[in-house]
Amino acid sequence: MKINYINIAKKASKIQISELKKINKVFDRKFIKAVNLISNCKGKIIAAGVGKSGLVARKISATLSSVGFPSFYLNPSEANHGDLGQIDKRDILIVFSYSGNTLELTNMLKYSNRFNIKIIGVASKKDSLLLKASDVPILIPQVRESDPTGLVPTTSTSITLLFGDCLCSALMQKASFSKERFKIFHPGGSIGKTLLLVKDIMLTGNKLPLINYKSSMLKAIQIISKKNLGIGIILKNKLTVGIVTDGDIRRGARKFSTNTKIENFMTKKPLYVGQNTSAEKALSIMSQKKITSLLVSTDEDHTKKRAYFKPIGIIHIHSLLKYGIK
Repeated sequence: MKINYINIAKKASKIQISELKKINKVFDRKFIKAVNLISNCKGKIIAAGVGKSGLVARKISATLSSVGFPSFYLNPSEANHGDLGQIDKRDILIVFSYSGNTLELTNMLKYSNRFNIKIIGVASKKDSLLLKASDVPILIPQVRESDPTGLVPTTSTSITLLFGDCLCSALMQKASFSKERFKIFHPGGSIGKTLLLVKDIMLTGNKLPLINYKSSMLKAIQIISKKNLGIGIILKNKLTVGIVTDGDIRRGARKFSTNTKIENFMTKKPLYVGQNTSAEKALSIMSQKKITSLLVSTDEDHTKKRAYFKPIGIIHIHSLLKYGIK
């Protein structure tokens, strides 16, 4: 008999999707209390659980830390052999156990109750040991498992994980968590690269090749050569009036002497971006225009499209490549 594995998978998926809708029953006053308790925590958020619940606890702990709520996972079995000392009175425990009666949790719960350490318990049985010991008992709906036997933790694991993710989302909203803060905790990887702004990687200060518009070609050559960017920013009264590239100078040398003012062959109204433009957007512009550098201005100057602006930086193709933007 040929087994249709696709139908089996679709059936399991259908069960989980249907059962997970029960999560909405959890979002009540106790949920709000959990959000407020965590957001006001002066210590760390310690997630705990055994078996599959332990894996869920690890994931939720990692998510909490990634959005600005310091957290770590504590194995209840290891805690019974000295690791309870990692729990401080300022900390908050989030304990996951679908049954709520996992024996390995007993000593951790007793210890926390004894020293008045707040516990947020997440379980599916109202009269369970975990929920009775919790300051904020979260009752997760009992759900139908999606495996063929109906016994293996599948949907129950998913709904517990879903609760944890929803809790993190609520905490992010309460803390006004933004892309800017997310970038701080995720400097590497594809997400970090996507969130990089021009101001994060632009060259500034003494690295900028600033040239007075009355300077001679010789002076401009010296500045451009020293800064090694292949470009010079031409200023008048500290505002950008144009740019000149080393290519411009090479071509202009045939027509002018080294004493000729650089303003005579600069490019007026140069292309520029605001400092909060994404690095990927800057690269797109550079690729489209076939250039290797972009001037950077304040967002106000860029928004108002001012012809003359104060240059605050340069973003160069080498900087983009250095950070993996390509």
